Amino acid sequence: MSKLAIIPARGGSKRIPRKNIKYFLGKPIIAYAIENAINSQLFDEIMVSTDDEEIAEIAISYGAKVPFKRSEKNSGDSATTIDVIKEVIFSYEKLGRKFEYASCIYPCTPLLSKEKLKESFYLLKKII
Repeated sequence: MSKLAIIPARGGSKRIPRKNIKYFLGKPIIAYAIENAINSQLFDEIMVSTDDEEIAEIAISYGAKVPFKRSEKNSGDSATTIDVIKEVIFSYEKLGRKFEYASCIYPCTPLLSKEKLKESFYLLKKII
């Protein structure tokens, strides 16, 4: 059973510019989402969907993968989360990879815990 964590983190934040990589308690805020996904041991792959080179470098340094960049179409203000998730899944399929489960973890969630990730995954499995 293969599981993918998708962390959507575009570079063009309007209200709080560069919010995904602003430091919060000593590290970029996106690091918390990546570390919780890793520490949950739920996922076979943890990827960051981004159009921004600096975000990509930081994500990789914390253990996430950035196997491809987000399209320009899905990097603008009108792109929805579901648009981004669909793009990621289709892009992986083009690379010959399929996942049974895909989870979206927002990058600005420093209070999310690995326990909550596990709990939510088990609830999902229970209803499917």
